[in-house]
Amino acid sequence: MSNLKRTNSDDVDFINLVTLLDLDLKIRDGEEHTFYNQFNKIDKIKHVIVFYDNDVALGCGAFREKESDSVEIKRMYVHPDHRKKGIASQVLAALELWAAELNYPYTVLETGKKQPEAIALYEKSGYEIIPNYPPYENVENSVCMKKTL
Repeated sequence: MSNLKRTNSDDVDFINLVTLLDLDLKIRDGEEHTFYNQFNKIDKIKHVIVFYDNDVALGCGAFREKESDSVEIKRMYVHPDHRKKGIASQVLAALELWAAELNYPYTVLETGKKQPEAIALYEKSGYEIIPNYPPYENVENSVCMKKTL
């Protein structure tokens, strides 16, 4: 049985999944990893979703307030053995619902050109590419996106 849990960045399952995410991104991003990693700290994140199947944490995502009218989707990850099962879509939808409940009119996010599956997920979920926002405005690998909730 699967379920989604609302939690925060102190959640051990979230921390463990983010550790796997960072290992994956270190390989994908190569030399650029140090730049990106400085913006991916997970301390004090109040809005985290963890996806479970039979009490095993398989995926996660989070958001932080970006501006007074938007949140930034962060730390989206699904364990490689469980991809292509709709888990990321469920996590993203749960994050968007939570943001809407908190009266944020839209979400933004940054992903990388070296993550085509992430770009495809976001486009399928209604996100549109926008000009890169700070601190990514001059980063060739970055793709910034926005969705009205």
